[in-house]
Amino acid sequence: MNNGIGKSRNKRIYRVGELSPLEKAIAYVFLIGFLCLFAFPLVWMVSTSLKTLGDIHQIPQTWIPWQPQWGNFVQVFRDAPFDVFLWNTCWYTLVTVFTTVSISSLVAFAFARLRARGKTGLFAVVLSTMMIPHEVVMIPQYLIFNKLGLLDSYLPLIIPTIAGSAFLIFLLRQFYMGISRELDEAVKIDGGGYFILYFRIILPLSLPAMVTAGILEFMYRWKDLMGPLIYLNTRDKYPLSLGLANFTAAFGQTPWHLLMAASLIAVLPPLLLFFFMQKYFIRGIVISGSKG
Repeated sequence: MNNGIGKSRNKRIYRVGELSPLEKAIAYVFLIGFLCLFAFPLVWMVSTSLKTLGDIHQIPQTWIPWQPQWGNFVQVFRDAPFDVFLWNTCWYTLVTVFTTVSISSLVAFAFARLRARGKTGLFAVVLSTMMIPHEVVMIPQYLIFNKLGLLDSYLPLIIPTIAGSAFLIFLLRQFYMGISRELDEAVKIDGGGYFILYFRIILPLSLPAMVTAGILEFMYRWKDLMGPLIYLNTRDKYPLSLGLANFTAAFGQTPWHLLMAASLIAVLPPLLLFFFMQKYFIRGIVISGSKG
């Protein structure tokens, strides 16, 4: 009888959500498998960027080149004005991210904290704009900017950001609705208005959500190809996305080693941004999705 009690005491009981060693091993196998699957394009890009054009077509393929061609990254800037492309992308992305996130934050604050008739219906109208395909407004928008004489400039890409983003408005509104309304009453008691509430209370508390919105908008603007392709004609105004799309025009064939080196240069800034800001990004997504 005592032996049975001793055995039952030595047997570990797993709580809900806790994995046994076998389940952990299976989970790690799946995680490593998915990691290899999603990391394969990046590893192939790095490997190809360090090869010569002859090594790329060599069979069997070698993942680690015997003589890494670090000069490919220098050759990219010699064959195309990638420094200009990089500068254009950086300032355009920063301007649009700042404008979009700032306006979206103010609109989301109004929907979350202000009291007004028809607010719910108006918010539904804002969300309904997410269902309109971009192809529907692309031609009318182009005709408008053509009449205004703003083609071959970044203004047609920057001006629409003044209206904010419907998705970011929804994301930030969900976060703001999770902040205690007792803070509103405290600000009113101290004689403050909505601007004091927003800039001194809501904005400092919404750092994870703001960073999340900024990262999402940064990713979209950094890789945007359709907008610059429609409105920009001068090569010196191209961003990285359009510069990469036209990179093969001067060679007659695709220089895969140089194209992968240029692509790696274009990928590094978003990759580093997400790497250093991922804790804010994940926290903002979790909190915005669980509150409201």
